[in-house]
Amino acid sequence: MVIKVVKGNPTPEELAAALAVVQARAAALASAPPGAPRVADAWSAPARVARRTLPQPGPRAWARTYWPG
Repeated sequence: MVIKVVKGNPTPEELAAALAVVQARAAALASAPPGAPRVADAWSAPARVARRTLPQPGPRAWARTYWPG
């Protein structure tokens, strides 16, 4: 496995901490039994995307459904 820093200049301590997290995650995935269900990460949860409430019905409700980029 090759890890490359593409932006910034981490200290040796910061780099060691980041690598420890990556290694722990890889070890946890490797030790899981085959066929075990994987838990979805929180960043991919649909609830994270739909944080706002839905628009209320009204004369221009269609215009409020646009997802701004």
